[in-house]
Amino acid sequence: MKFFKLAKKFHNEEEGAVTVDWVVLTAAVVGLGVAALAAVKTGTGSLSTKINNYLASQSINSTF
Repeated sequence: MKFFKLAKKFHNEEEGAVTVDWVVLTAAVVGLGVAALAAVKTGTGSLSTKINNYLASQSINSTF
């Protein structure tokens, strides 16, 4: 009988449910951040190479 009382008490408590919700929401936000980073990573590498080539081809006039 003691086991059934313990099981019923465990079933009725809802404190841990909020923690589980926050863990799931945090994991979803982190997952979306990683997905966004992966989507942007390839484009930024190409763009930075183009910017580097453009800036390397420019000359600086140091005389007035």
